[in-house]
Amino acid sequence: MTAVDVIINGERRDLAPHTTVAAVVDSLTETTTGIAVAVNDEVVPKASWADTEVTENDRVDVLTAVQGG
Repeated sequence: MTAVDVIINGERRDLAPHTTVAAVVDSLTETTTGIAVAVNDEVVPKASWADTEVTENDRVDVLTAVQGG
């Protein structure tokens, strides 16, 4: 199978075909608490992560909420 070329948090990466948003998040962090994901500037609801595949040339932004004052 041919790898899928995507950009994750500004860094170009090759992923296996049919990689989901959930798999991308799992590869970047140990928790899903306080995490938001956007694919091509569209927020992906957490309930859809496991069903949303990342495709060729997608831009994926995985964001972590930070508390502070």
